[in-house]
Amino acid sequence: MGLRGSSATVGTMRIRHTVAAVLAVALTTAGCGSSDSGGDDPVEATSSSATAPSTTATATTTEATAAATSATCGDDLLARLTLRQKLAQLLNVGVTSAADAQAVVESEQIGGIFIGSWTDASMLTDRLVPQVAAQSALPLMVTIDEEGGRVSRVGDLFGPDPSARETAQTMTVDETYRMAFERGQELKSLGITVDFAPDVDVSSQPDDSVIGDRSFSDDPEVVTQYAGAYARGLIDAGIMPVLKHFPGHGSASGDSHTGAVTTPPIEQLQQSDLVPYRSLVSPEVGVMLGHLDVPGLTGGLPASISPAAVDLLRSGAYGGPAFGGVIFTDDLSGMRAITDTYGITEAVEAAMVAGVNQALWLTTDEVPAVLDHLEQVVAEGTLSPEWVDESVRTVTRAKGALDC
Repeated sequence: MGLRGSSATVGTMRIRHTVAAVLAVALTTAGCGSSDSGGDDPVEATSSSATAPSTTATATTTEATAAATSATCGDDLLARLTLRQKLAQLLNVGVTSAADAQAVVESEQIGGIFIGSWTDASMLTDRLVPQVAAQSALPLMVTIDEEGGRVSRVGDLFGPDPSARETAQTMTVDETYRMAFERGQELKSLGITVDFAPDVDVSSQPDDSVIGDRSFSDDPEVVTQYAGAYARGLIDAGIMPVLKHFPGHGSASGDSHTGAVTTPPIEQLQQSDLVPYRSLVSPEVGVMLGHLDVPGLTGGLPASISPAAVDLLRSGAYGGPAFGGVIFTDDLSGMRAITDTYGITEAVEAAMVAGVNQALWLTTDEVPAVLDHLEQVVAEGTLSPEWVDESVRTVTRAKGALDC
C-alpha cells in the first residue's frame, strides 16, 4: 500500500500551533443544551399540558426551549472552529503507530484515527491510545476493524473470537450478545470508541471469499438476529458499532479491494440484503457504505460516493427508519474500486459531496493536502458551509461533544 513511517509524516506536516487552544476554548464554552433542557421531549411537554391544565405555561416554555435548543445546538462550538478545523472533524485516517497518530492529531486535530492490521501492535499492547487522544481538544474517534474470525486486530491480545458464520452456527443469540459485550469492554479498555462491526451482509459465499464467513448467514432474518445481538453487546459496552457494507455486499460480483464491484439490482437488494438494516439502523449505530455499484440506484458510481445511496439511507426509502447518524465510507485509498478512478483528494471530495460524514483512508501523509483541497471545494461552492456545519454536529454528537 506504500505506507510511510511517522518520521516522514511529522516532517511534512504544517503545524498549526493555535488549533488545540482554539478548540479547547470551544469545548469549555459551547452551549448546546443539556438533556435536562427538554430539547428531546417536546411531545412529553405537550402531553403534560393536555392532562394537567395548571402546567400549561411550563409546558409552553419547555416547548420553546426545545425549539431554541434544536435551532442553536452546537452553534457556539461551531463559531469557534475555523473551516479547516471543521473539515478535519470529518476525516478518519489510518495510522502506523502512536507517534504517527499523535503527530496528525496535534497538527490538524482530525476527527478520528483508524487502527489497522499494519499499525504497530505496541499502540494497543502498551495502551498508548489514551495518550494520543489527550492531544485532541475534541473527543477523538478511535476506530478499528474487529469482527472476529479472520478480521481481528485484538485477537492476539485478548484471544480469538469466531467468525460471524461460525458464531451463528454454534452459538445462541444470547451467547453472541455476551461475546460482543466482552469484546466491547476489552476494546474500550484500550481507548477504542468505534468498531467497524458487525458485518450485516447477507451471503452464501464460500468461507474464504471477500465476504464469506464474515456474514452470519444467507438468511436475512438470521443476520438480523445475530448482528443485532452483536451490535447491542458493543453498545452496552460503550462502543459504537458500524453496520456494513450498505446497501449490501453479500451477493455482489468481485472484491472491491481488487476492482469494480456490481451488486444485483436495487429491487433484489430490497428483498434480502437491505432487510437487516430495517431493524438494526438506529441513532446508536454508524453505517459504512461499500464501494458497490448498484444497478437502479448509483448510476455507475460506488455507493460510498453516491448521493443516491446516501439519500436512500438518510430517507429510509429502503423500508427502514430514516438515519440521522454517522455515515462512513469504506477505505478510499487502498481499494481499487475507488483508486482506479480517483486520487485521495478527489475521493474524499466526492464522498462529502454525496453527504458522507466520515471519509476513511489508510495513511496520514495526505491529510494536509486533503484539507487544502476541501477548503478550496467549499470556497468554490461545491460543498456548502451549511452541510459542513451539520455534518460536524452529527460527528461531534456521536463522539459525546454535544448532548443535544
